[in-house]
Amino acid sequence: MAKRNKKRERGARSGTLRGLPHSLPSLEMAYRLQERAAGVGFDWPDTRGPLDKVREELRELEAELSAEHTAPRSPLPGIKEEIGDLLFAVVNLSRKLAVDPGAALERTNDKFTRRFEGIERLAQERGLQLGRASLEELDRLWDETKAAEGGHGHSL
Repeated sequence: MAKRNKKRERGARSGTLRGLPHSLPSLEMAYRLQERAAGVGFDWPDTRGPLDKVREELRELEAELSAEHTAPRSPLPGIKEEIGDLLFAVVNLSRKLAVDPGAALERTNDKFTRRFEGIERLAQERGLQLGRASLEELDRLWDETKAAEGGHGHSL
């Protein structure tokens, strides 16, 4: 039975996309699929195309969200599909920009962790309990932490 499953996995992709292991993390798989497709000419000539695609996928997600009025913890299949499409488009944009999306996300995870730990420190210094603080209070702590390290933009 295991042999049959492996055979089916190998047979699932043909031609250009063949041979990519299903065990790859999803982010890397998306990058590799797009890299291979680009290798045979299925690619935009510049970054304008992938950037427009990211915008298109974001609009489709927004439309799906407004159509389904779903709670964030119970997404319907259409929302899951649109989130996947958006992530795939962002990975493609990163590929066009020669940015490793996994490394970029890892860096952002580290930045978020560092800043959130800053929120925790400030909250403790001020006698605030995170679980009881309002979003507005937490947002102010976030902005203070970010300003202290010279950061730009808002991550929430």
